[in-house]
Amino acid sequence: MVTHKPIKNNFLRYCLVRFLFIIPTVFVLVTVVFFLTRMTGDPISIALSGKLPPAEIAQRVHQAGYDRPIIVQFIEYLGNLMHGDLGNSTSMSMPVTAILKKYGAATFELAFLAVILAMVIGIPLGKFSAHYRDKLPDVMIRLFAIASYATPVFFLGLLLKLIFSVWLPILPSNGRVSTFYESDLQAVAFPTGFNLIDSIQTGNMTIIVDVLSHAILPALALGLLTAATFIRLIRTNLISTLSTDYVFAARSRGISDKRIINKHAWKPALMPIITAMGMNIAMMLAGAILTETTFEWKGLGYQLSQLIKARDFNAVQGIVILIAIIVSVTNFIVDILAAAIDPRVRQSGEDV
Repeated sequence: MVTHKPIKNNFLRYCLVRFLFIIPTVFVLVTVVFFLTRMTGDPISIALSGKLPPAEIAQRVHQAGYDRPIIVQFIEYLGNLMHGDLGNSTSMSMPVTAILKKYGAATFELAFLAVILAMVIGIPLGKFSAHYRDKLPDVMIRLFAIASYATPVFFLGLLLKLIFSVWLPILPSNGRVSTFYESDLQAVAFPTGFNLIDSIQTGNMTIIVDVLSHAILPALALGLLTAATFIRLIRTNLISTLSTDYVFAARSRGISDKRIINKHAWKPALMPIITAMGMNIAMMLAGAILTETTFEWKGLGYQLSQLIKARDFNAVQGIVILIAIIVSVTNFIVDILAAAIDPRVRQSGEDV
């Protein structure tokens, strides 16, 4: 008698294993960042050297606990972390959690808009490129994808500012909203920190357009790299799918290529987009540091560059921990979606 594993139990087991991977991933990153930052010395001595007497600096270092053994500091930090306490910023004089709340919304808004632009650009172009394989449109799209993938984010941002803010002054070059609209966004009934949502709450179309116009260039600079990845993946997988036996059988029955792509080859080609999304989220958050600095987009990426210069250990660690959690959770969600759509992914995960 042949027995079969219950599909539901296998899926739940797969989800549990993938979820448990989040804990060691975050722990390893927290450990590495903690010890690397401590190797550069304590921030108080570095910031106040030559400004205060050595005795007073030593007193402040003792009060902050930076003179204790590093392993003791690490254990205490982990204990506070378990209670949601990320410490206080030494350069901004505020809790690290407050920094994450204040500037996190800006980064998430930029990343969300960048993903939307990447999908709007990358998916249709990848589909179009596969349909006209090795023809002029395909060659042009592939060159565009290579250029987008190879161009550094900061250089692309500067180029976009030069073209659309200097040569063709049609889009703003920096900031999230015009100065004279900031008070309107802060006065909404339920402020979220997401300027697009807050501008919609105002009901003023002028403010909505202003917010969108400020977001176009940074979202485009950040999203083109992901769009190039989408183009390459969709093109490659569509071409591979169009070479399968069932597609040849459909063609032999007189079904048009357009219908074959839309009805049969399109869904299998979308799988790589789901699996690549986790990796692209990590790349996008890394690119946000350069993008936000280039466009003076006051988010976590912009603040991270400032906090690193100030050697603000607690704030840097807090931002890195948040990014690690986001990337880990995103990869977990991507794995679950991939396993739910394609049982082969779940089966390969169980065999590992």
